[in-house]
Amino acid sequence: MSRCMVSEQASQRAFFGISALLFAASAVVTIVECASMSAMGEMTMPGGWTMSMAWMRMPGQTWLGAAASFLGMWVVMMVAMMLPSLAPMLWRYRQAVGGTGETPLGWLTALVGVGYFFVWTAFGMVVYVLGVALTALAMQSTTLAHAVPVAVGVVVLIAGAIQFTAWKQHHLACCREAPGRGVTLPPNARSAWRHGLRLGLHCSTCCAGLTAILLVVGVMDLRAMAIVTAAITVERLAPAGGRFARGIGAVAVGAGLLLIARAAGLG
Repeated sequence: MSRCMVSEQASQRAFFGISALLFAASAVVTIVECASMSAMGEMTMPGGWTMSMAWMRMPGQTWLGAAASFLGMWVVMMVAMMLPSLAPMLWRYRQAVGGTGETPLGWLTALVGVGYFFVWTAFGMVVYVLGVALTALAMQSTTLAHAVPVAVGVVVLIAGAIQFTAWKQHHLACCREAPGRGVTLPPNARSAWRHGLRLGLHCSTCCAGLTAILLVVGVMDLRAMAIVTAAITVERLAPAGGRFARGIGAVAVGAGLLLIARAAGLG
């Protein structure tokens, strides 16, 4: 075996080893955060559902502090959920850059990751503002609060339908193939940052439907988080990812219809 191949294998083991440690650390922190949130309890709302305290301020907490706390939880949660499917994309980036030496290549890879999660952080800011606004409306309007269970089913149904669209397939293909085979990327920080932003935009768009399901089912629900993570990872990494995406969509459509029927008293 040539020295080059040995070096490549050692680099690959180190990269995926570090990725595994980062995933494990973020998963542990996410579990602890979820347990802490669960200990606070949930608010029972008209219509027979409960509101997560993730959208509420704690006593003595400012809105800025509450937003910072949510974003901290959100970023750690996204690292745990997205890293299994992101790691292969980062490895392809390293191969597309190549030949820059181990230390600069490591920093460039880290910069791609930072750009990727910067997009998810921006997405989390939008999610928090919408979540707080909808929570306030539900607390002020009994009629709206009663409609929430049906609305949850509708969101799950629409999210499932999105899985069948060409729009979804386009962004999924961009996530699965970036950077394309034979593509060579320049070994500089600007290129790495832009590549991370592109990956983040494609990924957050591709995952919009599945993320919406997580948000309406329970943003800090570990079971929902594990299911959505598995769905994202499978459709991103499985050989027939497009078919898996449609299969996931079929399950989501069925679940949405069931939730709507139950909320309407038909199930």
